[in-house]
Amino acid sequence: MTAGLGVLLAAVVEIEQTTADAPDSVLLPGELSAVAGAVPRRRAEFATVRDCARRALSRLGHPSVPILPGPNREPLWPGGVVGSLTHCDGYRAAAVARAADILTLGIDAETHEPLPDGVAELVTVGDEPHLLARLAVAVPGIAWDRLLFSAKESIYKAWFPLAHAWLDFTECELAIDPESGTFTGRLLVPGPTAGTRTIDQFTGRWAIHDRHILTAVWEPAD
Repeated sequence: MTAGLGVLLAAVVEIEQTTADAPDSVLLPGELSAVAGAVPRRRAEFATVRDCARRALSRLGHPSVPILPGPNREPLWPGGVVGSLTHCDGYRAAAVARAADILTLGIDAETHEPLPDGVAELVTVGDEPHLLARLAVAVPGIAWDRLLFSAKESIYKAWFPLAHAWLDFTECELAIDPESGTFTGRLLVPGPTAGTRTIDQFTGRWAIHDRHILTAVWEPAD
């Protein structure tokens, strides 16, 4: 797959994406025990995104290593690497980069369908309900509420390695540009400090790829 996330991220980011699941045999020591009690679907997701990650890491010159979950289920990357994983029905992907090039990144994939009833009210804040209403009129045929959800997921995945704290859906307000395929998430809480800068917003890109919504966020290194 050459499209998909490849059009959303910087050229220095290595991406591996697939629509087919990998077998349990791709799991390395430590990974298998992390999902020993999981249902088959969860095991397949876990195995496949790690297989994707190792393939992407190999293009950065990294050997095959276990990618274990941290205390908040975040993937623990080798030293000098930043990355993100995502999976949903029919799609799995990993994105990795050298920390010397990319400060942080986040990716997310969702099925292209509206959120379940009542969920949009839980994940929107400020002007976002009006934004979704305007987008639905201006560009019908896109599940804008699901896209907003996905964008916030990508932002959270980029936020967490810097802040090491939870970011609620209502602690970030999104602006979505339907023409450029971009979005900006303005943090409503103090942003993390990285080097000489404090990050108070994340900018990303989105695309509709087959039956999925894909979103990605990345910040360049200093």
